[in-house]
Amino acid sequence: MTSHDLFAAMPATLANRILEEMLVEDKPLYRGILDSVAQARKVRVVYLERQPRTDRHQLVAATLARPAMELTASNLLRTWFLKKQSGLLTDFLDGLGIKQEKGIVENLPDSVDNDRLKATVNTLLEKYPHDAVALYLHSFLYLNDVKWNNLDELLYEHPRLELKK
Repeated sequence: MTSHDLFAAMPATLANRILEEMLVEDKPLYRGILDSVAQARKVRVVYLERQPRTDRHQLVAATLARPAMELTASNLLRTWFLKKQSGLLTDFLDGLGIKQEKGIVENLPDSVDNDRLKATVNTLLEKYPHDAVALYLHSFLYLNDVKWNNLDELLYEHPRLELKK
């Protein structure tokens, strides 16, 4: 699953929340996203800006779900996680005993203890919105070089970790 696949799979409410938060948190990034979407849609940015935000964000999310928008979708997700979900990132990595700095890891282990992983995920689900946890864990699994089979299994057997449209 790639970043554009994650946008295709995530609920519209989560996509809207991501875009709203980045509009407030990082206006240059948000503007860059709009520029990329306008180019992909062959419209001017002003066309997007004049739409009501919920409609605009729905259009932006649908565009980010296209394969050609992978780089833009990936940049948006990574920035959102680092700027708006840093607690989630650090809690996950700390729970697994992985050395990190503000959610950034130099080297991931090849595997993690299954019981520790399950306990950490359950803690995250109690503390953070389920859709954000699910998106982060799917992103973590698919956008890193290391693939943990136990995380892959957990994502598909735990109903609160499904990405539902």
